[in-house]
Amino acid sequence: MEQELISGTIAAVVYQNQTNGYAVIKLDSEDGELITVVGTIPAAVAGERLIVTGRWTTHTSYGKQFEAEFLDRLLPDTKGEILAYLSSRAVKGIGEKTAQKIVERFGEQSLRILESSPERLTEISGISMKKALEMGTSFRTQVGVRRLIEFVAAYHIPAEIAVRVYRVYGEQAMDMVQENPYLLTQPQFGTSFTSADTMALELGFDGEDARRVEAAVIFELRYNLNNGHTFLPQDKLIAATAQLLQLSETVIREALDRLYETGQLMCDEIRGLHAVYLPEYHEAESYICARVLSMAQAQIDDLPTPQRFIDSIERKTGLTYAERQKEAICASAERKMLILTGGPGTGKTTTLAGILALYAQLGRKTLLAAPTGRAAKRLSELTGCEASTIHRLLEAQISPHTGEMYFVHDEDDPLKCDTVIVDEMSMVDVLLMHSLLRALPENATLILVGDPDQLPSVGAGNLFSDLIRSGMVYTVALTEIFRQARESLIVMNAHAVNHGELPNLSVKDKDFFFMKRRSPDAVVQTISELCAVRLPKNMGIAPSEIQVISPTRKGETGTINLNRALQVALNPKAPGKKEKLYGDMCFREGDRVMQIRNNYDMAWTRDGGTVGTGIFNGDIGTIIRIDPQQDAIYIRFDDRVAVYDSDMLPELELAYAITAHKSQGSEYTAVIFVPYAGAPMLLTRGVLYTAITRAKNLLIMVGNEEIVAQMTANNKRNKRYSGLRFRLIGEVQ
Repeated sequence: MEQELISGTIAAVVYQNQTNGYAVIKLDSEDGELITVVGTIPAAVAGERLIVTGRWTTHTSYGKQFEAEFLDRLLPDTKGEILAYLSSRAVKGIGEKTAQKIVERFGEQSLRILESSPERLTEISGISMKKALEMGTSFRTQVGVRRLIEFVAAYHIPAEIAVRVYRVYGEQAMDMVQENPYLLTQPQFGTSFTSADTMALELGFDGEDARRVEAAVIFELRYNLNNGHTFLPQDKLIAATAQLLQLSETVIREALDRLYETGQLMCDEIRGLHAVYLPEYHEAESYICARVLSMAQAQIDDLPTPQRFIDSIERKTGLTYAERQKEAICASAERKMLILTGGPGTGKTTTLAGILALYAQLGRKTLLAAPTGRAAKRLSELTGCEASTIHRLLEAQISPHTGEMYFVHDEDDPLKCDTVIVDEMSMVDVLLMHSLLRALPENATLILVGDPDQLPSVGAGNLFSDLIRSGMVYTVALTEIFRQARESLIVMNAHAVNHGELPNLSVKDKDFFFMKRRSPDAVVQTISELCAVRLPKNMGIAPSEIQVISPTRKGETGTINLNRALQVALNPKAPGKKEKLYGDMCFREGDRVMQIRNNYDMAWTRDGGTVGTGIFNGDIGTIIRIDPQQDAIYIRFDDRVAVYDSDMLPELELAYAITAHKSQGSEYTAVIFVPYAGAPMLLTRGVLYTAITRAKNLLIMVGNEEIVAQMTANNKRNKRYSGLRFRLIGEVQ
């Protein structure tokens, strides 16, 4: 179908996605026809004049539409169009009544007055100078943001990034982006190097321009943070950047030297290797090292003998602590820093309870925390004490100016406590540990609890492993599996896998079953039946207590496909059950969903009326209501309810099935694990061990025993470049 051109004025904005600029508008065409126009129309506002190039299409539900491919935007210039534009509340402080007054007074010059001479708005009764200037600023911002959105959209850069850039640079944003497009690759903006590079080269930048080469070097370092590296060896960094830009290594070395001189990059020598760091990661490792060494070498004097307390507890409760448990309890009273490790069934919870009881007797104020909301909830349930996420403990906030996250508590406003205990430490990365230590009072004790054999943190670094392997922090490893735990095939199989031994798949135990299936269709069908019928009917386990875990997102037995099947099985389409579409995903009332990125300023209301902010990556909730009229999706996360709109749907995905990485820190009544297929890098012992240890009462594997054997044998962990261990043992220069 050939392209056509239509023009007219926006009569109404039906839908606008603030992230990608996609919009559905009603266009009052110059032919007098009201046309539905769809496409990328960022920051659309009623009253705007558009010249649209595109094609006519027919939507199965909404009928005839005009699909925009290119558009020219003109500010309204007639009184009627200007009135419609200002009445749309596009300009802060101007509603319908004020818009009427402005147009009556200034007519077709209204927008020029707003942009260039806002002080003249005081000629209208009721508008103060302060209010007039605010209106002018709002109008210039609205126009400036829109122009920037249109400019970057040509390079497939989302509208939300343009908004962030304008928030930081204001009216200078367009000039700064055109002068140096590579500033868009800064972390607070998050544009890919490829998009920024395309823009720069089209604007006439030379291939060896210093700004281009330096941005590429920094991009390579930031990109490799996603692979867990806190630094890169200099030779690897140079080679990767030269490959990216197709330039000589000499040009890259010259750029590196400039970046070192200006402090934009740091370089240390680690065992003969030149390690190149971004400043924030260099600072984090250095600070952690200094603080940990200081705490690890300190001891607490003048305290009552902990052994007397242990004897007293054993007499009162009838418990008998193992020697390692006693060692940990004693060390918690005598040392400023302690690491406590252990797999399932080794008594970590009992040991923690003993430590907390000792601290209560000593009058110590103790704070408990974990990396995720579900891990914090589990810690609270296990100990009977309140626990929070580390982010909530440190009071994460969003800067209104930059949109970046920061913590209220640091060395200038430390936590008010005597001890901090952090569980699930394998999930904590270097930057979060840096922030935690900055907020820890000088004389406080820090106890780190976890299982080093779990998957490493998503963020950069090998923090927990580095602390343990350095040998500089007093560590108690609980290794004895207690008698009651030895009766669980879940526990015994977890330890077998961790030691590289095949789990017992043939014994039919009450808490572990293996169901062999040879085709992906059979795997999906079996899992659907287990969740919807067999486990609820035969074992009394509600679907809400079952978590399906797969090693992979993609493929026929990956989480994406499993979620589609499980949604049909557990929450099918029904009359009166409202839905919200996003791409090829359908969110439905009653669906289990997961937040997949941190949203520090997401508002929520707790049962009882308490309000707060922060929904975090990995939080799982249930859609309890969808209100299409208000564009509102109400989601319950345990005892909190948050309200989402359409623009926030990219932050959600269905969570009937999740990956092992996303399950970390959580525990479920029943787990169904899917050892069927996946990339070799995902079919590892660590993934299998993590999945097994998520099950509390029941573990069912549905799939192929050969994949289980492959995962057990594959103990390969992706190498992470991390300097913390070497700093702790004094091998960094």
